[in-house]
This record gives sequence, structure tokens and C-alpha cells, in this order.
Amino acid sequence: MRFGLQYTAAMPIDVAAAVMANRSLSTDYNVLTLAAPAIAAAASPGQFVMIKAGRGGHDPLLRRPFSVFEVLCDEQAAPIGISLLNKRVGVSTGLVYAAKPGQYVDCFGPLGRPFSVVDQPTEAWMVAGGVGLAPFAALAEALRAHDVTSVLFYGARSGAELFYLDFFRNLRVELVLTTEDGSLGERGRIVAPLERRLNARTADSPLMLYACGPEGMLAATAKTAARHGRSCQVSVERIMGGGLGGCYSCVVPMLTEAGRFHHVRSCLAGPVLPGDRILWG
Repeated sequence: MRFGLQYTAAMPIDVAAAVMANRSLSTDYNVLTLAAPAIAAAASPGQFVMIKAGRGGHDPLLRRPFSVFEVLCDEQAAPIGISLLNKRVGVSTGLVYAAKPGQYVDCFGPLGRPFSVVDQPTEAWMVAGGVGLAPFAALAEALRAHDVTSVLFYGARSGAELFYLDFFRNLRVELVLTTEDGSLGERGRIVAPLERRLNARTADSPLMLYACGPEGMLAATAKTAARHGRSCQVSVERIMGGGLGGCYSCVVPMLTEAGRFHHVRSCLAGPVLPGDRILWG
């Protein structure tokens, strides 16, 4: 499957979203649910929103990007909100971690280029590292709606940092787990079982890889996919000032289809990009 680079043009929505729920997953991870029906109705798997919690203050000054984790609907299947998977590492993520139901969060989106969702008979293999699980809940639901056979390769430092496993099982997603300490699944990095599964697969069986996580894992996944002649869509993480392309802080070095070097703004051309065209460091 081929997919070109196109800058997104859909008009994003800016709302003061009420916090519907805040589910703590650990001392550092949480899932924040926001009432944002217009954003939920427009969002596609792989897109993101720009978030500022702690409204009224100046620290942080700018919003921060978060993948749309889930699109939430009511009993009539009408979109009512979105959820965000968050890891507390600084001021912005600390405010998201501490947000209380009834408070309001500035939410702007959806933004960016989404995943291209495959159809049968193509299989979908998602590769997640740590908080890189964030775009895959929505993608897994979309793949299930297409009745696509799916696998989630999911790695973390320990079993305590592997989340939402039953969510994916309920969507009939096969789980392949690794941890660096061996406390759950295979000990080691997630690319190792991915490589074995690719080696065992016949070249004529259709397959799409999706990846999100630390830069090193993304590079290893994209290079592994390329060695096996497989397409790989990667969701990159970059610092962003606004999400609309004005600050150029999120550029990614890439090759055009003609083989020429250029930079793209991942907030517009991404965050989902073809892994085989990124110039990995």
C-alpha cells in the first residue's frame, strides 16, 4: 500500500472541554476523559489535540500535543468525548494527571494526518512502546469495524506499565508483550518478536505495520519492516508550539518519492508518516 504526504486542511475546533473522568493507571500514567463531542465526531485514528490544563495560568504558556486515545459515544452511538493517555513527566503532563472532574481543559483539534486504515484481507500489526500505545485504542476499534485481523506488539519497562490489555483483547486483538525486566511477556525489546513473526510470514501475505513509541523503537521498527518489504506507518512525537505549522519546531527529515531530501512539519504532514522515507538518526 502506498500513501503520499499531504498536508491536512480540515478546520480544527477549539473548545473548553469539561473533564468527565480521570482514571489513574499508576503513579505516572492516567487516562483523562474530556467532553468534546464536536472533536470526537471529527477525529480519526492517529490524529491529535493540543491541550492546556490549569486554565488561567501562564505555566505552561503553550499547549501540548496528545494523541486521541479513544473516541467515546453514548448509547445511541453519538460521539460525546475523547480520552487521552498521559504520562506525567513535566508541568503540562502533571496538570493533565491532576485534573479533576468538572474542571475545564483547553482542547484544540483534531489535528494532523491520521493512520490509513486497511481492509481485509490485509492484516494490521500495531507496534507500541510505552506511552506510544496512545493512538492505538482508536485504531484498534477502527480495524475491528473493518473486521481486520490485528496484532498488538506492546513493550514497556515492566508489566506495571502495560495498560488496557483487556480493552484490546475484547476487540479480538492478539497481544504480543515484552518487558525490559521480564515481569510480563518476553524479556527484551518489542522489535525482537516482531522480527521473528515477520521471518515466519510468507512474502505474498498482505500486511500493514503501524508504530508509535520512542524514536529508537520507531527507527528499528521502520527498518525491520523495510528489510521485509512491508509498509509501515509511524506516528512520530515532536515538540509542538501550536499544531498548525507556524513554529517549525516539529520538522522531520524525509526523502521525497523522487529521492530528494526535505523537511516536513509533523503537525501537518504527520504525525503519521511513511517509515521508509524518514531519515532516521
